[in-house]
Amino acid sequence: MSMFSVVAKQVKTHPSLIPLFIFIGGGATMSMLYLARLALKNPDVSWDRKNNPEPWNKLEYNQQYKFFKVNMDYSKLKKDRPDF
Repeated sequence: MSMFSVVAKQVKTHPSLIPLFIFIGGGATMSMLYLARLALKNPDVSWDRKNNPEPWNKLEYNQQYKFFKVNMDYSKLKKDRPDF
């Protein structure tokens, strides 16, 4: 028996398990999407060492790269670091 057939049999006999499978599947999906976003969009991660070895220097001072911001307007920030 495959795993899917066992789960389908359990859901048929116990329909109250459906929300459990939905929430666990949704949580696993959201965690994988967040890890993919961290791996691809985070300036601390460098996948291309040949063309862009220091991607954190490419960020503008008013560019938002964090996932969640609390009462912060990045467009009104003053420059806080020197140009190199």
